[in-house]
Amino acid sequence: MKRPIILLTFLLCCFGTAVCADETKQERDTYKSLETFANVLTLIQQYYVDEVNSSKVINGAINGMLGSLDPHSAYMTPEDFKELEEETSGSFTGVGIEISIRDGVLTAVAPIEGTPADKQGVKSGDQIIRINGELTKSMTLMEAVKKLRGAKGTSVTITIHREGLKDTQDLTLVREAIPLLSVKSMELEPGFFYIRVSNFQATTNKDVKSALKSLKKKSPLQGLVLDLRNNPGGLLDQAVKVTDLFLEKGVIVTTKGRNHQEQMKFEAHADGDQNHFPMVVLINGGSASGSEIVAGALQDHKRAIILGTTTFGKGSVQTILPLPDGAGIRLTTAKYYTPSGDSIQATGIKPDMVVPLTPMTDDNSEPAQNFKAIREKDLPRHMKNDARGKGKGKPETDTIDTTDQEGNFEKVEDIKQIAKRLEQDNQLRTALNVLKNLDTASGRSDAKNK
Repeated sequence: MKRPIILLTFLLCCFGTAVCADETKQERDTYKSLETFANVLTLIQQYYVDEVNSSKVINGAINGMLGSLDPHSAYMTPEDFKELEEETSGSFTGVGIEISIRDGVLTAVAPIEGTPADKQGVKSGDQIIRINGELTKSMTLMEAVKKLRGAKGTSVTITIHREGLKDTQDLTLVREAIPLLSVKSMELEPGFFYIRVSNFQATTNKDVKSALKSLKKKSPLQGLVLDLRNNPGGLLDQAVKVTDLFLEKGVIVTTKGRNHQEQMKFEAHADGDQNHFPMVVLINGGSASGSEIVAGALQDHKRAIILGTTTFGKGSVQTILPLPDGAGIRLTTAKYYTPSGDSIQATGIKPDMVVPLTPMTDDNSEPAQNFKAIREKDLPRHMKNDARGKGKGKPETDTIDTTDQEGNFEKVEDIKQIAKRLEQDNQLRTALNVLKNLDTASGRSDAKNK
């Protein structure tokens, strides 16, 4: 019989000696659970049919422990931790899909613009059934990420299932460097400009400032469309700084957690930039986390009109906590609240103007198949909206349409000609018309005041 390991037993003994006579019920329950864990591990080592790698089994237990909390907490191996640092710095090598687990199935939240996944037609809501022929049902999120990433030039085949289609579809993606160039800009009409932010990474704020400066050189800025559709989020500080570009005072976002260091308030500052022009912000079901912070703050301060469909509803903050061996954990440590005090967790930002994306087609072909958009409230073990802010909170139900067409967004994003893009993208076209009306109204108001 194989000799059982004694490491956990030793730790349990140490833990037991530290428990005083007036230990709480929670401490007693924790001790019993740890003891059960040690006993199960010992039995696995003694009786399992094949020799067991204890480290692998314990890592599996850690993954299960974190996975039981919420969809966004996870364990990262040293390799995973290094990859995360590379991604937030502005680049990584892979296929470019933001993924999550929904009802136990690996699901695409949104493809990153211009990446292999985007070019091959991966859509928000696609279920990834297999990766290189291997079923994903038993994979953790980090395991799936690791399989999708790899050396530049190598390929990976994913099998997807899309609602509305009878058969699964195999897509072969060639991995490439994903630079995460998060900002694009263009002039829609003289004086009316467009800035697209696809995610929030280390240089996003600087790139938005640069885009604004460049656009202002072309003609006096009369109105701006800020496009946050299919923006899955990213770095909190960058989302705050981008919002600060368009506000001169007031709260941008607050965070609330169990610990004092998680109680934070971010406020806007007047920095001298004259960004008082009318604004419309575009959102959809693929807009999550950082993009919801921006939209929520600009909406609450009545700085911009929010147009599109309800956002994803990810109102939680994840902190990366390093471990001594180079690994780390991504742990949900707080929830964030809009300036009005409302939590958007599992509810999302509701637009001021509900405008689903219904792009026109060049021929007589049928429009793209509608599908139910995946949102935070659809994820297993998602945190409920407890509305602990100053506001009254919002119910965890959709009061507007839940059929979104984020998949069509990739189609219109491929259109380079501005005239054709406006023809195909009804949300952008509506935003431009709103800006023109706002600019006209503003001009009339100024004339009266004079």
